Amino acid sequence: MSGVINAFLLAYAALFPIVNPIGGAPIFLALTQHLPPAARRSLAMRIAINGFCLLVGSLFIGSHVLEFFGITLPVVRIGGGLVVTAFAWKLLNEDSNAVERKASEAGDRETADPALDAFYPLTMPLTVGPGSISVAITLGSQRPKIPAGFENLLLPAAGAVAGVLALAATIYVCYRFADRIVAALGTSGTNVLTRLSAFILLCIGIQILWNGYSALINP
Repeated sequence: MSGVINAFLLAYAALFPIVNPIGGAPIFLALTQHLPPAARRSLAMRIAINGFCLLVGSLFIGSHVLEFFGITLPVVRIGGGLVVTAFAWKLLNEDSNAVERKASEAGDRETADPALDAFYPLTMPLTVGPGSISVAITLGSQRPKIPAGFENLLLPAAGAVAGVLALAATIYVCYRFADRIVAALGTSGTNVLTRLSAFILLCIGIQILWNGYSALINP
């Protein structure tokens, strides 16, 4: 049982700071303010489900996919770091009236497709980016390659899945109540936090890029 708890804590603690659903909540709200509340709630659920599937898939088959295509983890970090950096730079320099303009162009829509932008960019790279995928692949690569009994293989795997599930639930809660977070902060505070979160996301992208580059030149 201790193996399950350790795997749960390891998966959650390793992925939570990189996914950072609390910091991503203002950005999520800023990009979805033109949607009605019901559609935003549905979108938050879809993002949580997408994030769970991405992380679990990376955890169990990510290392095998990389080996099949001959792609090393540093290369994944460099490519992913470029994507995150480009997205964060665009968000950081976006016009402060872009959200209002988008809402005006959208009009008074009572219904909206909650699948719109659910995967890109809201799930990837905003919520589950290459950094968290790399961490999930690394965690998955540490599991036993040869069956070592139920207790040594399946139970830790179940604990890791439970950790990812708990993280997905955290994502849903933070995005589901993003409007309350923003309401507590106010317009100015929301703008500051959104820009700050975008800057932090930019730094994360550069850090991922640098880690990949460092791993390539110093194998």
